[in-house]
Amino acid sequence: MADETEPVLAAVGPRLRALRKRRGLTLADLSTETGTSESTLSRLESGDRRPTLELLLPLARVYGVPLDDLVGAPRTGDPRIHLRPIHRHGMTFIPLTSRAGGVQAFKMLIPSRREPAEPTPQTHGGYEWVYVLDGRLRLVVGDRDLVLAAGEAAEFDTALPHWLGSSDGRAVETLVLFGPQGERAHVRARTARQPGAVPQSQVHSGR
Repeated sequence: MADETEPVLAAVGPRLRALRKRRGLTLADLSTETGTSESTLSRLESGDRRPTLELLLPLARVYGVPLDDLVGAPRTGDPRIHLRPIHRHGMTFIPLTSRAGGVQAFKMLIPSRREPAEPTPQTHGGYEWVYVLDGRLRLVVGDRDLVLAAGEAAEFDTALPHWLGSSDGRAVETLVLFGPQGERAHVRARTARQPGAVPQSQVHSGR
């Protein structure tokens, strides 16, 4: 059995180094993100340190890939092609990015239900920007209660109590940009609108 696992374990180090280089991270960056020392990470990449679940789980989180992609044979050269849906609070989040740190992008799907759900606001660190692709989104942020239709957007500090759901029980499809450290999406102002140009969608602020 040991003879069968050794080639798999030996391939982990080069795969970790390739992922780090692809993300443009240094060992110091990775150490800060994972809490693992630079020397341990270096030995892990070189094969001098045996990979363990305790070491690999933080790395999988930072790189935004399934643990299988770190220890199994890679299916393609870029694990971002195989990002897997995340199911949370009755909603489905499909990751659209897989880089460590910075703003993360998701497609969020809220399923239909017989009756609209009751808001259960939560808080966590970060900053969020939501754009409605289809359906009618109910957004509760602090003491504000908004309904956003397709083509409308909102941004808010997730340290405020907030909740997202369908306003009418029908399915909702959105794009979400989330800055875990409070990063915000920067929107550049357009130049003066030319005759016949399509106006910008109205933006609703949830702050």
